[in-house]
Amino acid sequence: MGLFDRFKKDRVRVHVLIKGRIGEGWYDVDHTFTLAPGATLGGLIDESQKNGVNLQQAIDDSPHLKHTLMINGERCPVAENLGRPLVDGDEVYLLAPLMGG
Repeated sequence: MGLFDRFKKDRVRVHVLIKGRIGEGWYDVDHTFTLAPGATLGGLIDESQKNGVNLQQAIDDSPHLKHTLMINGERCPVAENLGRPLVDGDEVYLLAPLMGG
């Protein structure tokens, strides 16, 4: 075992928060996914399906979310960032726009 091996992460935990009406459905997701090191945003979307959280459906149901996905408070359009690596502690948000008058 090397000097710094104890600091290596063997998993990446990513918190996903989805709130609000998106398309025809209401989403209320507050879930932490455990992924392999080197996981990407695209991999998270795929893995969410396997865990019963339909992240891809939420993105597909709202054209706004494709462009307003947030990772750690930074706007992160989905199509341009599918290959973006995720690190332990990342937070991914899909918050439906609010309307009012």
